[in-house]
Amino acid sequence: MAAGAEPSARGNLAAGAGGEEGVHVKPFTPEKAKEIIMALQQPAVFCNMVSDWPARHWNAQHLSKVLHGKQIQFRMGMRNTDTVPQFETTCSYVEATLEEFLAWNSDQSSISGPFSDYDHSKFWAYADYKYFISLFEDNTNVFQDVMWSDFGFPGRNGQESTLWIGSLGAHTPCHLDSYGCNLVLQVQGRKRWHLFPPEDTPFLYPTRIPYEESSVFSKINVVNPDLKRFPQFRKAQRRTVTLNPGQVLFVPRHWWHYVESIDPVTVSINSWIELEEDHFARVEEAITRTLVCALKTAEDPHNTRAWLNPTEVEETSHDVNCRYLNGAVSAFFDHYRTSNVVETSALQTNTEHARKEGLNVCDHWEGGRTRGQSVTMGAASAFGPDLVPVTPSEREGICESDGQDFVDRDGEHFGKSHQAEKQQTISKSENAVVKQIAYSNATAPSQSLISTDDLLDCLVNPQVTRMVAQLLIQGRNV
Repeated sequence: MAAGAEPSARGNLAAGAGGEEGVHVKPFTPEKAKEIIMALQQPAVFCNMVSDWPARHWNAQHLSKVLHGKQIQFRMGMRNTDTVPQFETTCSYVEATLEEFLAWNSDQSSISGPFSDYDHSKFWAYADYKYFISLFEDNTNVFQDVMWSDFGFPGRNGQESTLWIGSLGAHTPCHLDSYGCNLVLQVQGRKRWHLFPPEDTPFLYPTRIPYEESSVFSKINVVNPDLKRFPQFRKAQRRTVTLNPGQVLFVPRHWWHYVESIDPVTVSINSWIELEEDHFARVEEAITRTLVCALKTAEDPHNTRAWLNPTEVEETSHDVNCRYLNGAVSAFFDHYRTSNVVETSALQTNTEHARKEGLNVCDHWEGGRTRGQSVTMGAASAFGPDLVPVTPSEREGICESDGQDFVDRDGEHFGKSHQAEKQQTISKSENAVVKQIAYSNATAPSQSLISTDDLLDCLVNPQVTRMVAQLLIQGRNV
């Protein structure tokens, strides 16, 4: 397949529309694109930036030839979903080639092989989290087909990217990523993204079970929520966008997202961009891992499958995790001693500040961003046909309003009437948590036993680990 513009033109020129040879100046230079990405604090879609990328032509048929029958793990899930999220720990898995996946996905009812136990009308398949560096270990030349340098990250290509191939209905449960921000190229088919801002964290009932480093999951199936059990979810500010082939979605740091394939075959490529705040986030993750693994392995040392995501293959012993924690703290200090970014005064924790801000998701470690501020003026000025913001009220173009007015199980109707409440900023989250506890105590049946998972939901809540990490850093700095 044609690779588009000549290598000498990459970064500046793209192939003309309809495959015709032509010159198309990209709407943003790499420098401008990076400036926008670093300033944006809300999701947005870049258009007309990847026409000359060879990876733009990586549909599933093409990839099946490139991979030469390589075995890939597919996650299998049910199409008919209830109110419980389909976490990876509850799915089954098959090893298959892309050729076998495509044959099954064409609904050949008599097919034999790895997918034979899965009725195509009832199941979806997802080859997710496929890191290029291992997937294409025998064909590293393909790394150059992905050109994140066009977005201002020189040298970043497929080697720092991940591939996702799914069938209709394939999805990832709602979660946020602890590290970095995210750039996602849609190659084939369409995906629908359901996004929620960081300040909605109390309304999404975060959990670290199943445990996966850098992924904080929501207990809610956001496309079919149990509002009786999770009443605060009605306050969450959903933003929905359908990502089409050739478009690149920017997901800012700590934005919650649920992603679903809405076409028969979808192919996506993403790259997580490291940020200054990640040095502190790794300390938080090390704390979380140590606590989760210690308590869960003590509860049942022979059943990690129930709580540890399949992507987590490292040893989970307490000794290893303690060394990991110490390494994360040391790396934090090493980085800031070298860069002089953070002075000693910035590491101090004031008791009054902790009392007022302790339950907030965002604080001074978020890079000094103003709470409730969605975008800087410089980034906002770039919005237009080539950069479309994903907003709650957008109805036309590529951005779609959620459009769903849920009805809870008691028949209470709600939807746009709650838009005023949804505009609450992170500074109100403490009050939200208090109200959530009061509401739960008044309506939920009493429980005589507190489970390990209940305890962990409190101990490794992102808001709590933020404070613990601050105290650890402060203690080491005295």
